[in-house]
Amino acid sequence: MKLDFFESDREPIHLDMIDADVLYYPIFFESKKADDLYKKLLNTINWQQDTIKVFGKTYLQPRLTALYANNSNTYTYSNVTMHPNLFTEELLWIKNEIEKVCLTQFTTCLLNLYRNGQDSNGWHSDNEKELGKNPVIASVSFGEERRFHLKHKAHKDHRKTIQLQHGSLLIMQGTTQEHWLHQIPKTSKVIQPRINLTYRVIQ
Repeated sequence: MKLDFFESDREPIHLDMIDADVLYYPIFFESKKADDLYKKLLNTINWQQDTIKVFGKTYLQPRLTALYANNSNTYTYSNVTMHPNLFTEELLWIKNEIEKVCLTQFTTCLLNLYRNGQDSNGWHSDNEKELGKNPVIASVSFGEERRFHLKHKAHKDHRKTIQLQHGSLLIMQGTTQEHWLHQIPKTSKVIQPRINLTYRVIQ
């Protein structure tokens, strides 16, 4: 099922999902501000490409990543332990803006750079122990639009697809990570890069 959204000024859409609490703001940052932030992040973030181990084999992650925070707490997923850089001015500004609607004081931002359609992120939940129970994940998108898939862990017929727009904000909270998986699939289309920022609290 694909969801079609209409433009609005920082007005959220509450997704109809069982065992979840997901809000989507199609236009959280206006176009020019989103353009400026995209260019700045693309050129100033300390992007890296880590290796991950899947079924005993080691692969390069199909995207670039970075971790920024206001503390020194590490973040571990897929046997990769990331050490944070200090928040940049832009990341702090974005954090302050989304905290106005999230009512959560975020400590950390995991960034992903999808360079082309072959860069992706497989099915997973943001349920690492560092995030605590029922974490709030605030996901900001800049650049090329990409499809974002969600599927219920127990009820396989419960699925959602969202086209994440340039300057949009997606908030996943409540029991979403406990009951749902999400992914950014590959695409054969020739597309431009996309930057994704996922703000979270690392305990």
